[in-house]
Amino acid sequence: MTMKKHPSEEISPAMQTELGRRGFLMGSALGATAMLASLCSLSHAADAPARRMPVIFIGHGSPMNALADNAFTRRLAAWGKELPRPSAILSVSAHWLSRGATGVGMQERPKTIHDFGGFPQALFDIDYPAPGHPMLAREAIGAVKQTPVVGTQQWGLDHGTWTVLKHLYPKADIPVFQLSIDYDKPAAFHYAIGRDLAALRDKGVLVMGSGNVVHNLRATDRGTPDGPAASRPWAQGFDDAVKAALSGRDDRALVAYEKLEGAATAVATPDHYFPFLYALGAADSSERAKTVYEGFQSGTLSMRCIQFG
Repeated sequence: MTMKKHPSEEISPAMQTELGRRGFLMGSALGATAMLASLCSLSHAADAPARRMPVIFIGHGSPMNALADNAFTRRLAAWGKELPRPSAILSVSAHWLSRGATGVGMQERPKTIHDFGGFPQALFDIDYPAPGHPMLAREAIGAVKQTPVVGTQQWGLDHGTWTVLKHLYPKADIPVFQLSIDYDKPAAFHYAIGRDLAALRDKGVLVMGSGNVVHNLRATDRGTPDGPAASRPWAQGFDDAVKAALSGRDDRALVAYEKLEGAATAVATPDHYFPFLYALGAADSSERAKTVYEGFQSGTLSMRCIQFG
């Protein structure tokens, strides 16, 4: 799968900083936040009294899951009916990477980003027209203590977000906003931001990480039936190690994932693992990890889905 650069919108010449091929333009955190806040409407009202929301992590796999009718997508559809209805969804997707800063989407109407290439036209024709929620995005800015967070009108909903929400919430009637992953920072940083984001759960926000705990596109087995990674012991071994650590809420082991069995190959690059750490951090240490779905697609993509709370 090839990734396509997404054109950025200009903030101001003095503030521009290139933050990676899938990133966005940012500059002074305080300056950008103040400027963009004036562009945001704070007119969203709560649809219902806020209740403490669960935290979820979804192994999203190929964008083609947006069109697929399989065991994974059917489980997502059922899961969406089981979850309490959130006021909004904060998504941390493996496909919004930034460098040197963390961003949050402030759009009233975030665009559906088709950040991929080489797939059927039917996939590019999908629009997921969920509204944004600038007011709760501002709450996220205030909640994160680990680093300044910059509000931005750029980006939108990438395929790590909309391909799974299409099955969880097919009506696209729940507000969604994304938080970027500062790819210059280590695993412990992302886990700590997750801890900060836990405060939003009490405001009715569903914190969602979307990636894959095992993700190495160079080692996939195309055409392999969904199921265990029978031919790739390193993939199954790492996925099993994550499951075992989750069962005992050994968060330290999951943050120090490089030491787990098969990590060097299973997490060849950490972009798809980091969203899992945001979800883990946002979960209370006392909350049991519920396995919602497990298995592999394309032989080595772990589709593990987890719920806390």
